Amino acid sequence: MKKIHALALIELSALFDILGIELKPQKAAKIKVKESGLFGVPLLVLLEHDQKRIPGIQTPLIFQKLISQIEGGKLETEGLLRIPGVAARVKNLCQELESKFYEGTFNWDSVKQHDAASLLKLFIRELPQPLFTVEYLKAFQDVQKLPTKKHQLQALNLLVLLLPEGNRDTLKVLLEFLQRVIDHRDKNKMNLKNVAMVMAPNLFMFHGLGAKPTEQSEFVMAAGTANVMRFMIKYQNLLWTIPTFLVNQVRKQNAESQKKERKDKAMRKLLKKMAYDREKHEKQDKSISDQKSGNDADIPEGVIRVQAPHLSKVSMAIQLTGELKAGDIIARFLSQKSGTVQGLKKEELFLHEVGGNIGERCLDDDTFMKDLHQLNPNAEWIIKSKNG
Repeated sequence: MKKIHALALIELSALFDILGIELKPQKAAKIKVKESGLFGVPLLVLLEHDQKRIPGIQTPLIFQKLISQIEGGKLETEGLLRIPGVAARVKNLCQELESKFYEGTFNWDSVKQHDAASLLKLFIRELPQPLFTVEYLKAFQDVQKLPTKKHQLQALNLLVLLLPEGNRDTLKVLLEFLQRVIDHRDKNKMNLKNVAMVMAPNLFMFHGLGAKPTEQSEFVMAAGTANVMRFMIKYQNLLWTIPTFLVNQVRKQNAESQKKERKDKAMRKLLKKMAYDREKHEKQDKSISDQKSGNDADIPEGVIRVQAPHLSKVSMAIQLTGELKAGDIIARFLSQKSGTVQGLKKEELFLHEVGGNIGERCLDDDTFMKDLHQLNPNAEWIIKSKNG
């Protein structure tokens, strides 16, 4: 759902943009809110409190109980949701609920059906942030401006997916309840249009978004939001469905993520092996260096030690003379074993001058070694292939 949320916002922005409607998430003014109680408490706070009592609960307990109380009477009652309870009695019930609800001492038998309906609407209206959230309340209102039913349903679907989980679950329970009221419209006279008109002000009226609207703009907004409410009740089964194209995008993202994870894993494995090999070679080089240092200590003046890692005799002390050439040294090594060594023939082997006052170079077989040693006394001498 986290991935769906991000994709839904992109799709909704694109839809509004194509149709020339600005989608700008709103910010509410900071207000002090209650951290305990029932009415005027943030939905998330209520849920966190109730989940300590009943783990896994998805909608506030008071919200569930008010709906249950309304349905406990007959949904056939005429004017249900439209006819308000007695104001003074509703106020007293609200105060009693605040102090006795969680203690379990509240007497629900004293709550009449119209009073319970008024308390339900009050609960929704008193939420510090609207059920549609401050961010997207205006976007829900603007759905009425979209040109076709298809566009409106698509936008409502995306907007519902953008709601926080608690808001989405509470809205779903509310819409399902409203549909059950409408199902008894022959008796209670509350058809889809009437229910939408009665409930819209409780869901869309929120005064934390800036300047107070004029009476005329409120009238226009009331009519428009009632239409949005009517759509949401009538097509509610479509609102909770995640569109196939969003599911496919998430699958594609997951596949790319898995591919990248495998690639990263292979890279980490390679880097680990490279580090291991480097450490291994460093240890070997140190061992050879230590051996060379030990051997060099025994080498008298005018003698060099030649390394031949590819040959059967890997090193040899060579006495320098005025006539000794590089090719003679190679021949001396090869006399220890005839033929090829590790796939190298005699003509493929060369003596290399490494380090000292030079980087590295491959010596011609006719190079006089004593003269060269005098020019670079700190060099190492290694027999290997020309490019090896």
